[in-house]
Amino acid sequence: MPDAMDVIQWHEEEARQRHISRALSRPSAVSRVRCVRCDARIPPARRRAVQGVQYCVTCQETIERKHRHDSRRKA
Repeated sequence: MPDAMDVIQWHEEEARQRHISRALSRPSAVSRVRCVRCDARIPPARRRAVQGVQYCVTCQETIERKHRHDSRRKA
């Protein structure tokens, strides 16, 4: 019979596989030249590094901070 740690690890592995499958099934998006939020130019190195990039680094960081803040409030 699996113990609590086995069950947790099983759930984590299942979630990881779902995320991988979802990422691989997404069509590759075209990176934008300008940020959709602030219209700043997105550097070519960032466009090459992040497939389908939509935001400049500044806006992406702001979005991620807001998401982390909202996630903590729900917990």
